[in-house]
Amino acid sequence: MGRLLRWGILGTGNIAGQFAAGMAGSHRGQIVGVGSRSEISAKTFAQRHGVANSYGSYEQLLADQNVDAIYLSLPNSLHHEWTLKSLAAGKNVLCEKPIAVNAAQAEEMFAAAEKVGRLLAEAFMYVSHPQTKAVLQTVRSGVIGTVRLVRTSFCYRTSKVDGNIRFSREMAGGALMDVGCYCLHFSRLVMGKEPTSVHAVAQMHENGVDEMTAGVLGFESGAAATFSCGTRVQADNAAAICGTDGYVEVPVPWKPALTGASFTIARSTPPKQDGPAASSLPPRQTITADATAPLYAMEADDFAAAVLDGAAPTVSRADSLGNMRVLDEIRRQIGLRFP
Repeated sequence: MGRLLRWGILGTGNIAGQFAAGMAGSHRGQIVGVGSRSEISAKTFAQRHGVANSYGSYEQLLADQNVDAIYLSLPNSLHHEWTLKSLAAGKNVLCEKPIAVNAAQAEEMFAAAEKVGRLLAEAFMYVSHPQTKAVLQTVRSGVIGTVRLVRTSFCYRTSKVDGNIRFSREMAGGALMDVGCYCLHFSRLVMGKEPTSVHAVAQMHENGVDEMTAGVLGFESGAAATFSCGTRVQADNAAAICGTDGYVEVPVPWKPALTGASFTIARSTPPKQDGPAASSLPPRQTITADATAPLYAMEADDFAAAVLDGAAPTVSRADSLGNMRVLDEIRRQIGLRFP
């Protein structure tokens, strides 16, 4: 297995806490430090998660020579600045999604990583779960025929607006950047190509960010991917991949459970398939894909394999840049501009 990757966490918010809790199940990593703008916040976080070193500034964490990699969980607007500073300090960086405010920033970040010989990767943790890999394998096997349509939703309803970074234009918030990026990433991952057209509409919050966005991506083959995301609306938060010979239902695509995660291969009812083989196919077949560790631990171990073993990152540079370009175009269409 080799040596452990020693992690430092920038930020002490909710997602940082989830990452730290998941790391207890990591086989290839250990958290050795946490940095916050507040010494009290950092110390409290360190005590809660059993982290040896806490720092009252981000710079102090980056100066720790025992830290190999940074998990950057800061607000979207700070990803660019602190990724560049982390790379300059010689750290590898796993940056929370979306990797930057726009594609131009992301390009600069990846160029900086290449220049200093460190790894930068975007944290879409759901990709590391065996369920996601099994879904992709199922689609690639051809069992549902040619993919014509992907449907995704990622919505939640919150009444907490004041002080919520997701409602802050200055911090590059909004539903699209918070959760819509998952829908776009999944759709592009399934299609295996970049969209050739994008159309979107949004309902804007008085704070200047989108509280709901819906749209469609068009692909060269004629296939399409529809998506909806929101911070003030409820939805099934599921994904469906529809092919010429069947479809795949993924009830929990974004944060699959440790055990019992499953998806279903199905066929339309009543079946109207041609050929004698149609009658021998089951109308519904559920596949379970259990994980071997907590979701964030698997994500961290995938990153460790890329840093320590030279494995390909779970989310590639080209993938992150492709997603950012789609996000940029959607924001242009809905009139969402960040300072």
